[in-house]
Amino acid sequence: VVLTLLGIALFGYFIYAVGFWEIWQGIVRFGFGGFALILTLYFGRVCVRATAWKLAVHEPYHLRLRDTIPAVIIGEAMSSTIPLGILASGTSKAVAVRRRIPLVAGLSSVATENLFYSLVTGLFLITGAVILLKGYTVDAGLAWVLNLLIGVLVFLIALGILMVIRQWHFASSTCEWIYEKGKLRNWLEKGRHDVRRFEDLIYGFYRHHPRRFVPIVVFEAAYHGLGVAEVWLILSRLSEAVPSFATAFVLESVSRLITIMFKLVPFLIGVDEAGAEFIGEAVAIGAGVGVTLAIIRKGRILFWTAVGALVILKRGLSISELLRKHH
Repeated sequence: VVLTLLGIALFGYFIYAVGFWEIWQGIVRFGFGGFALILTLYFGRVCVRATAWKLAVHEPYHLRLRDTIPAVIIGEAMSSTIPLGILASGTSKAVAVRRRIPLVAGLSSVATENLFYSLVTGLFLITGAVILLKGYTVDAGLAWVLNLLIGVLVFLIALGILMVIRQWHFASSTCEWIYEKGKLRNWLEKGRHDVRRFEDLIYGFYRHHPRRFVPIVVFEAAYHGLGVAEVWLILSRLSEAVPSFATAFVLESVSRLITIMFKLVPFLIGVDEAGAEFIGEAVAIGAGVGVTLAIIRKGRILFWTAVGALVILKRGLSISELLRKHH
């Protein structure tokens, strides 16, 4: 609640600092046609993410796009509205397809797809940081932060790859250790075996389906590519000059980093505008354009979150049920 209130205050500050009418004129210039285009682009992002998840399902189970697309929309809605929604998002997807595959299999497939997504996202953030360092003039403090970010991401990617290759069962080993200490025995009596099966399904995918690696990575990369296209489209309508691909790439990578770091703030209210304003000045598009860009994208988030809420109701689910399953 505190972070949300601070985010709202920050949002109000940027509206005041840039000027309401300047932002409004930018939104009017973007128009309903432009908004319809970015809604379509985002649905394309949902489809490629849903396809990547479909490929990550371990045999003998399988999902269809008609199963994964609505589930991804539900997951994105949960991710946007619930603090730390990135955790509830994956569980929500598995619950949404529970009639097609068992919950443990659904969770493991979501986790497998998330590992690929994390790998590609890490590479995407590294590329964005390198482009910002090499292609634009940044001060020494920002350059230090960017170099630190690159180093941390390289380490985490290497650790993740090593974890999969060596098949480290961190979660089940921890559950077994707690169980042997005589704690949480009621839950862990069966739960520790489910956790082990969950991990085995993830690692089993990498052994049995190596040919799916490249297609999944391509779909995950397409997800980010469509995000860059969305930023480029918005900038092309807000500014007189044609924006460069590098500028759109940097802005989208910064937006993705903010999404990861500030998941406690619903809809990233305030913080997304702050990041867009800061980087907007660094890449010379202007603070007003950066804030307007963030607000237009927030409108897209609100639209698809509403669609996700309708899908939840249509499926006979509820937010409380999805959260209960997560806990």
